Amino acid sequence: MAGPNAADRLEHVRYEIRGRLSRRAHELEKLGHEIVHLNIGNPGRFGFRTPQTMRLAMIENLPAAEAYCHQKGIFPAREAVVMQQQNRGVMDVTAEEVFIGNGVSELIDLTLRGLLNLHDEVLVPSPTYPLWSASVTLNGGRPVHYECRPDRGFLPDAADIERLVTARTRAIVLINPNNPTGAVYPESLLREIAELAERHELVVMADEIYDEMTYDGAKFVPMATLVNNTLCITYSGLSKVYRACGYRVGWCSLSGTAQDNRSYIDGLELLAALRLCSNVPSQWAVQTALGGYQSIHELTTPGGRLHQTRQAVIDSVARSPWLTLVVPQGSMYAFVGVDTAAFPDFDDEAFAFRLLEEQHVLLAPGSSFNTPYRNHFRITLLPEPEQMAEVFARINTVLEAMHADLARPAAVGD
Repeated sequence: MAGPNAADRLEHVRYEIRGRLSRRAHELEKLGHEIVHLNIGNPGRFGFRTPQTMRLAMIENLPAAEAYCHQKGIFPAREAVVMQQQNRGVMDVTAEEVFIGNGVSELIDLTLRGLLNLHDEVLVPSPTYPLWSASVTLNGGRPVHYECRPDRGFLPDAADIERLVTARTRAIVLINPNNPTGAVYPESLLREIAELAERHELVVMADEIYDEMTYDGAKFVPMATLVNNTLCITYSGLSKVYRACGYRVGWCSLSGTAQDNRSYIDGLELLAALRLCSNVPSQWAVQTALGGYQSIHELTTPGGRLHQTRQAVIDSVARSPWLTLVVPQGSMYAFVGVDTAAFPDFDDEAFAFRLLEEQHVLLAPGSSFNTPYRNHFRITLLPEPEQMAEVFARINTVLEAMHADLARPAAVGD
């Protein structure tokens, strides 16, 4: 008797960060090979620790964490998000407009589910974190990708975005600082995007999970400070800046015209209630995280580990005859290019598999991030600088072999 087939809605859903390459890496590990996992921004895998004050806050409040909490989250966590937004100049948010979720991933799904009708369109960057495109598709919408080209420093063009707006467009997604490219959007560009969103009454969905993670003086500007005449949803959480991926705590806050969108907020509360609540013990770390010392700055300034590893990537690419890089200004990733003049038929996925099999390095092909080109790959900046330099030595070993294969004349009969 035949078993069930996968649902049709999964046909166009991709999440290769944990796809075939990751499964093959797991198989190799079971055979005894040590794999360098650069495919996922998972700080705990590379020795980073959550700040001790956050761990203590959870322990001290465990007796208060055994029951379900309010569907939006515990009040101290939501109020901490309000205070952070107010400190940034976003004054129209109260705890009623804040939702705590099991990571930002759950809230992306929840907010899109509450917004989209069948065949509605959402403007999504390319490259993009693939969860955004997948969540739009799974909730009946259609992701429409706007280009953030390498020759523009992976920054979009507001006029190009506006030409994609149709009668079915409901929202625009921004990821700033960006995953996978590390781009940090300048205020002037953000203002242009905010204005076009207001003109077309689009919901602005601002994924700012890497908000405090910037380098070399790059300035992060919260999108909610620029959006006044349409709804703005800001997403963030503990997983990256606070190195607490396993806590699974994210939040979203609604501003702009949120007070005029009570029906939508009520819909989100209904969806939040259906899942009862998010992880309660970890929520007790939010207030301590947002109100305490921001240790991330020790890691991203000169001498800090993330800054040093980023420099190791920059130096390694500069030494390679085949690699290119738009230097990341934020987040914990680099989106590395391969010279197509040297490798005219370069395929990022085939390269990633070869690198994994021969050198035991796992990275994410650039096309996993919804790009129209196949000559990039994403790596995380989490390893020690010395290990990152070794990783690039392995990458160049594979590229050198591939280049030699191209130079070798084909055998007779091939």
